[in-house]
Amino acid sequence: MAHNWGSSNRKSRLPANWQKIRKQVIERDVVCQICRVRIAVIADHIKPMTDDHRLEALQGLCDPCHRQKTAREGAAARAAIRKPGRRRPPEPHPGLTA
Repeated sequence: MAHNWGSSNRKSRLPANWQKIRKQVIERDVVCQICRVRIAVIADHIKPMTDDHRLEALQGLCDPCHRQKTAREGAAARAAIRKPGRRRPPEPHPGLTA
């Protein structure tokens, strides 16, 4: 199941001035805030799955770190969804109904 801009409504939820905000984040965080080695090219929401676009809620990341962070967050979100068990609940015996 691929999740990207084509299958997401995330882009429509970005503010009209997103490019300006993104530029400010990348200028502030020149180096990736996770690995501290590569150049930051992505403005990432620190808290996952939020629409908080304030500068203090964003961080500059390099592409590899952003991909890893997004994958971890997606896996955690999928794991949090309760899946039905493999067994049906026991049914009462038809001869023992009151």
